[in-house]
Amino acid sequence: MLDPRTVPFVATVHPQARPAKRLTWDSREVNADTAFVALPGERMHGNEFVQRALEAGAPFVLTDLDVPRAVRVPDAQAALYAWATSERAFSPLVVGITGSAGKTTAKAYVAAALDAYSMPVFNTMPAIACFLIQYGRSQRPLVVEMGIDRVGEMAELVALVRPDVGVITTVAPAHLEQFGSVETIAREKGVIIQGRRALVGSQAAAFYPDAPSYGFGENLTHHGEQLDVTPHAARFSFRGIQVLLPLASRVQAEAAVLGMRLAQEHGLALVDAAVRMTTVRVPGGRYRVLPGRFTVIDDAYNASPVAVSAALEALQGFSGRRISVLGRMLELGDTERELHAQAGQEARGRADVTYGVGAFAAELGDRAYATVPKLLEALLDDVQDGDVVLVKASRGISWTPERRAQEGVGLDVVVDALIQQRDSMTGKAAI
Repeated sequence: MLDPRTVPFVATVHPQARPAKRLTWDSREVNADTAFVALPGERMHGNEFVQRALEAGAPFVLTDLDVPRAVRVPDAQAALYAWATSERAFSPLVVGITGSAGKTTAKAYVAAALDAYSMPVFNTMPAIACFLIQYGRSQRPLVVEMGIDRVGEMAELVALVRPDVGVITTVAPAHLEQFGSVETIAREKGVIIQGRRALVGSQAAAFYPDAPSYGFGENLTHHGEQLDVTPHAARFSFRGIQVLLPLASRVQAEAAVLGMRLAQEHGLALVDAAVRMTTVRVPGGRYRVLPGRFTVIDDAYNASPVAVSAALEALQGFSGRRISVLGRMLELGDTERELHAQAGQEARGRADVTYGVGAFAAELGDRAYATVPKLLEALLDDVQDGDVVLVKASRGISWTPERRAQEGVGLDVVVDALIQQRDSMTGKAAI
């Protein structure tokens, strides 16, 4: 329990404040077990939602306001981070994972291999702080996803998380509007491996030649062997232990090598780690293979050039008519047209039918559509039994639905429409 009377900072605690199981900065998540932290936002301050949190039954609220159940401090954000720093010190092992692509996948497999607690999808500084506060004393390893989109942010995250092991999955064009170059991305992400145990994925190894590497290939420090990837599973061995990952691609297999190496390093039974990883299910939109009369590969959560390339490589391994549905990749700066053209060229080499939608539709596919509704009209009429359809694009999460449809981002609606049509054909519930 999170006891407001034992916080590691000076505060005035209201007599009605009581312990909580969890913390949140989102008042919509508050309940009788979840306390509220009133943080400054881009448009509104969390103090605007303190009353809502109290009405929802918050055990306490961290704020500078004089209200019932308040834990009053001059600066709630500074107090939150101080609390997180204090609780993190109790954890026996913290693994921090970053990369231009594959962070969430790596996090899922590492957490399974280590039998660890891991960060939810939302990986902002406040989210990480709440996670550390909730699980810091659990005595189980913690796995933290550490994404950045501006210069200097990784240094701030590292100061908060203080990872014992820093992992970099990939380094590739992403958030170029903020970083300017891949070299800057490599430098900024490299902060996570400075002065601590490090592991870098096979794609990122060239940027950090002195860091231990993992993946598949004899030139890597820690490598899996006998990799076999089929539409049904990825198989490999690590130190003589067989690993089987249902409905996985090479990307998932590389993440599992990372998990096996960390399990080995920390004295865990590799057989048990391999078994735990067989049950990993990554969140929606991150290379989920959804089989049926036709197969849908839901990889629509986000996209960058390296992630699109990996998804297309996986698509090529399927039998049947292979269809790529690609939308816009965001934040690529002045090189965006060139990078979209490269992605489209690769799609044409790996897929039998290529669709593109949005601002760079013609670059991405032979069948180009200006908007998502127009794309769906053609795609749903075209798809047939035995097809394999890959759907991938950036999200544009802060955009309106109308703009997402126009620009060709947020293609989860395409995945939903395909599944709905397929299930209406079979009369079965959605997978």
